[in-house]
Amino acid sequence: MSKTVIPPSELIINPDGSVFHLHLRPDQLTDRIILVGDPARVDMVAEFFDERTFEVSSREFHTIGGTYRGKPIMCLSHGIGPDNIDIVVTELDALANVDFATREVRDTPRRLTMVRIGTSGALQPELTLGTPVIAEKSIGFDGVLNYYAGRDSIADLGFEHALCEHTGWNPLWAKPYVVDADAELVESIGRDDMVRGNTISAVGFYGPQGRQVRLALSNPTLNARIEDFRHDGRKITNYEMESAPLAGLGRLMGHRCMTVCSIIANRYNNSANPNYKSGIRDLIATVLDRI
Repeated sequence: MSKTVIPPSELIINPDGSVFHLHLRPDQLTDRIILVGDPARVDMVAEFFDERTFEVSSREFHTIGGTYRGKPIMCLSHGIGPDNIDIVVTELDALANVDFATREVRDTPRRLTMVRIGTSGALQPELTLGTPVIAEKSIGFDGVLNYYAGRDSIADLGFEHALCEHTGWNPLWAKPYVVDADAELVESIGRDDMVRGNTISAVGFYGPQGRQVRLALSNPTLNARIEDFRHDGRKITNYEMESAPLAGLGRLMGHRCMTVCSIIANRYNNSANPNYKSGIRDLIATVLDRI
């Protein structure tokens, strides 16, 4: 049986043997990966490591590898937005499952564990500032997963249909997709100190999340409709920008993925906390202990 060979145009490998955007080599990859948006936050995570074994920076992608309590781990920044998650997860998967010398897909898949630690805006009044919310279900407004075969096989199609009906979804927007985080990972990371949520990944920060600065919105009542939406007893808890493509691509590729975010703003009551870094530090310590 012939092996699948990935052409150079589809997976660019740098002259030093590293993958195109992340500039990581296969020998640097660890099975456990912490993902963060801000490149500077990688240093905050690495402060908890026993030791640092390597550091790589390329564009917004900053990686530090090391050990935590004796086990290999790495932290990588993905920047802002779902398009970056498409790059990060695809290149991490290639590092794990493609032989860079021959470009052949490996016979035995390697499974990675990826936990994204981020910040988020709440859509429900009971979510106070500083609350950690796990994206048990992620609702992708970005459309990334819609470009991949098998999308419907991992999606909650009933949730998608109900949401579109309830909100009067604009056909000019990408169709939402709804995917579950890895259940075992949610159980191991989430305890009584974290809320199990249903998180929207928006395609932008301002208009796509219902913020109006100077430009009028095409659907100014969208957030109000989202806030009062219910499906099988579930309500949508918060906005961010990366959990859905991470969960969706991870499921399609066979990896264990989830997102947990600290609430730094509440869109329902118009409150915000710009001084949130101490809460993020505590969340990082908790996730490192449980991953």
